[in-house]
Amino acid sequence: MSDQRNSEDKDLPLRDDIRLLGRVLGDTVRAQEGEAVFDLVETIRQSSIRFRRHEDQGARRELEATLDSLSRDQTIDVVRAFSYFSHLSNIAEDQHHIRRSRAHQIAGSAPKEGSLAHALQRAFDAGMGSAELTAFFDSANVVPVLTAHPTEVQRKSILNCQMVIARLLDERDRMQLTPEEQQANEEALRRAVLTLWQTRMLRTEKLSVMDEVSNGLSYFDYTFLRELPRLYACVEDRLAAHDRGWGALELPNFMRVGSWIGGDRDGNPFVTAEILEKALATQAEKVLTYYMDEVHTLGSQLSVAQGLVSASDALLRLAEASPDGSPHRSDEPYRRALTGVYARLAATYLQLLGHQPPRHAVGPAAPYASPDELADELEVVHRSLTANGLGALARGRLRHVRRAVSVFGFHLAPIDLRQNSDVHERVVAELLKAADPAKDYLALDEAGRCAMLLEELATSRPLASPWIDYSEESRGELAIFRAARAAHLRYGKAAVPNCIISKTDDVSDILEVAVLAKESGLLRPAEGVLDVNIIPLFETIGDLQNAAGVMDRLFAIPAYMALLESRRKEQEVMLGYSDSNKDGGFLTSGWELYKAEIGLVDTFARHGVRLRLFHGRGGSVGRGGGPSYQAILAQPGGAVQGQIRLTEQGEVIASKYANPEVGRRNLEVLASATLEATLFAPRDPAPRPEYLEAMDELSEAAFKAYRKLVYETDGFERYFWESTVISEIAALNIGSRPASRKKSTAIEDLRAIPWVFSWAQCRLMLPGWYGFGTAVKGYLDKHGDAGLARLQAMHKEWSFFATLLSNMDMVLAKSDIAIASRYAELVKDTALRQAIFPRIEQEHEDTVGMLLAITGQEALLDANPLLKRSIHNRFPYLDPLNHVQVELLHRYREGHQDERVRRGILLSINGVAAGLRNSG
Repeated sequence: MSDQRNSEDKDLPLRDDIRLLGRVLGDTVRAQEGEAVFDLVETIRQSSIRFRRHEDQGARRELEATLDSLSRDQTIDVVRAFSYFSHLSNIAEDQHHIRRSRAHQIAGSAPKEGSLAHALQRAFDAGMGSAELTAFFDSANVVPVLTAHPTEVQRKSILNCQMVIARLLDERDRMQLTPEEQQANEEALRRAVLTLWQTRMLRTEKLSVMDEVSNGLSYFDYTFLRELPRLYACVEDRLAAHDRGWGALELPNFMRVGSWIGGDRDGNPFVTAEILEKALATQAEKVLTYYMDEVHTLGSQLSVAQGLVSASDALLRLAEASPDGSPHRSDEPYRRALTGVYARLAATYLQLLGHQPPRHAVGPAAPYASPDELADELEVVHRSLTANGLGALARGRLRHVRRAVSVFGFHLAPIDLRQNSDVHERVVAELLKAADPAKDYLALDEAGRCAMLLEELATSRPLASPWIDYSEESRGELAIFRAARAAHLRYGKAAVPNCIISKTDDVSDILEVAVLAKESGLLRPAEGVLDVNIIPLFETIGDLQNAAGVMDRLFAIPAYMALLESRRKEQEVMLGYSDSNKDGGFLTSGWELYKAEIGLVDTFARHGVRLRLFHGRGGSVGRGGGPSYQAILAQPGGAVQGQIRLTEQGEVIASKYANPEVGRRNLEVLASATLEATLFAPRDPAPRPEYLEAMDELSEAAFKAYRKLVYETDGFERYFWESTVISEIAALNIGSRPASRKKSTAIEDLRAIPWVFSWAQCRLMLPGWYGFGTAVKGYLDKHGDAGLARLQAMHKEWSFFATLLSNMDMVLAKSDIAIASRYAELVKDTALRQAIFPRIEQEHEDTVGMLLAITGQEALLDANPLLKRSIHNRFPYLDPLNHVQVELLHRYREGHQDERVRRGILLSINGVAAGLRNSG
């Protein structure tokens, strides 16, 4: 009983914050919209809480009657109120996570799983010394990659309001405020909530790619530019504290942040060479401005005088070279040196961007030829301070900006290029045909294509001619490769390091990109140099099954292996979680991904090539989401090898990286999991061979069940479009790319993101669990009690299976069949509805039952009390949004299509997404 009370006491500040924010929001609604609207919202809130928390059926009837009788204007007010409460609850929860983390650190608790402190301590406890850890960091490469996808429904203006509210809550928590300060804080909180209430939640226009670039760059302001250097410093200090032999060690750059925004052309015709150039320039402006601001501040801080402290000869030369001739600073060599650094940065800014920075330098100076030159000059300042008894000054801002220069260069974030293999195929075919009309590339089989491509790669002469008028598609592809080459010359090779090939089917898809790289100078046959990583993306179930074979055939080509020598014999492979799920369902997707990794590990080892996996994970479990720490540790042995890249997508970017402390924690999770998965990885893919056999059996049955429903049931496509908000999502201004790859309603053509997002909105979450119940029931029918015992043992002993079930547990807890049944009523054909929804309902019941039987839980999320608490807090505020959304969809589809109804639907989509947090 005392344990329960202690747990409740720990959550008391969270409940207090939620009550405070709820009260402030309620007061705002009353003041802005009137007493009647406030009373209506409060009635709905109380009825929903009574129903959700106490299963009061009378309350449910009251709730439905109230919601069904709302006028259009009342509907907008109710949707806004409950949507904003979801946003405010998210803020309170994030602040509580920070609060609890700080409390553990203050109390001197053991480091928590997922922290770098925990990972390093585990290494120390295992007796690992500097040699093993140095080897890890020397070759480690951990990269979260930001992608722009149509699930991020929050406007940046809304996010800015939320950040103000979070800061004010944090102030209340950390500082002992006087009554006057407390009052001022609450007044500021009320102003922030009022601003939030009166800020437009929806975009009036569809986002452009450059809007997405701007949104993505805001997270560098919030988190990455400051927190990533601090993370490096923390690791270095912890290593030095453990072993004085580490001394003043500075780690290599084992962690960066990448981006697809501005380079991802797959299905997005708005990403062009011009857009890539603008995205790179915008990133350069962001990072150079950051350096100049930091160096300017650093110069104001390092006011130490030469008569009081010494300086190295190199530092004095740097000071003498500075254009700063002020007599007031003549005896302040560090300040003069940094003024010179600033002047060179300003000149670099002008050279790269074509205009002067907002704060001009004191005089002219030569631009830096590369970030290395800037790093060298900052190193001079660092060494002089350290050698002359001022080491403490070197460990502050200077330390962080030196690391930032090393990590971010002049490009900020490496931008990946991505395009569909079909496009590459058509472009290469056109180039070959134009050069020699006898060459019909598309008519050749795979062997013939590879032979023709390798012949082309053996010569340095260009294939494309400036005198031939190619198709618009070919001109566009050639232009973007040439823009990448120009970026290498302007910003350095790290600016555009990767070319990703969606829908890779075979070796020729990879060689086609090599040919296009050669056309732009990114591949130079005479030198045997390849300046970019060519990365196949295996997405569908069939592609995943063929992945190891494709790479085996690729590595058997001597010409390609020769190119890999210039890439340190490292090859990256991307695995697609989204389309494999849409193709084969949650269980089969997860299993085929796992088996593909096992096959790739073996293939790469046989060819002596180092494997780096790029995980195309989405925010939702249906697209490979879920806790990153467990996901990385659940990889098969040998799959991590110190190197991992993974996508951060949609609304997950905001939830992970908008708050600096939360962002730092998420960066630590990726780094610590990679360290642990590398140093403590099991050698075998599963604890026992029979577990692999069991998964094969379960996967086959789940695949059949999923395919039977989604692809083999007459009318299912129509059922999906009518029972979800997919049509309305396609109209929401939340991304630059269309919802489908083609102009059709076919599920095969639908992007995986809106597919998953739509099922989340109607609270079914179908892509995250469907087929599991059927598979396990069939397995138990065949194997009986021994089968159940085996599955229970798999859950206890095998991290892959445990993580799979944990993610499914989360999805099922967020689903709600009663609410989903109301969306099913949107399907006009009664026979179609009755043929499909009961099947889904039964599968849901079976899946929950089988999950509980395997895990031993009495109820969903018994093993995850934090998430259970979150759902308990937020779902009474989510249910009314779903109820109103269904009613609005009824009205809209019946022809009541005025702007208020449409706006209400889109607002409800925003609110539900906020309440679920990882829905896209």
